[in-house]
Amino acid sequence: MNQVSKLAQRYKHHISVPWQRTLAGAQRVMIVVYPKERERALRARIGEFEEATREAGHDWTLVDATTWFSEWMAADEYKDAYFEEPELLSMKLEGEFKEKTGRRLSRVLDDADEDTVVALLGAASLYGFLRVSELIQSVETSIQGRLAIFFPGTKNDNNFRLLDARDGWNYLAQPITLHEAWIP
Repeated sequence: MNQVSKLAQRYKHHISVPWQRTLAGAQRVMIVVYPKERERALRARIGEFEEATREAGHDWTLVDATTWFSEWMAADEYKDAYFEEPELLSMKLEGEFKEKTGRRLSRVLDDADEDTVVALLGAASLYGFLRVSELIQSVETSIQGRLAIFFPGTKNDNNFRLLDARDGWNYLAQPITLHEAWIP
């Protein structure tokens, strides 16, 4: 069995356990951690995660953030100036991009009910523009069912590192990894 299929089996075990309905939004997040080299393989087998979710009696909504930055940048009237002087972009990223990205994911979460997994793919494409931890914090109150973030990186103790490069963060999310058994 390949790494992605093993990870899908761990996810299946986790998602099949009855859901507590009284959890706070931050506790309704699952971070599915996989080696960054397996991004293409995971994308090719994302259906295994959807199937596991549906077999457990839950609905599934897939959201792909891969193009969010490029779409946002393409729509900006000053995009050429930002390419000439990228340092000018930092304030706009911190404010406008962060807010727009949070609103975009919140709309999907608001439309999902308490029995739906909203699966976020493409977290790596946010690297350098927005921290995943900030995105999670901005949408916590909109999570009614579960938010599964497919996270190419590592987890050591309770510290997540996107693409094994950025300093990570501690978080209340339930990790699903290849290297740790999940204990209910």
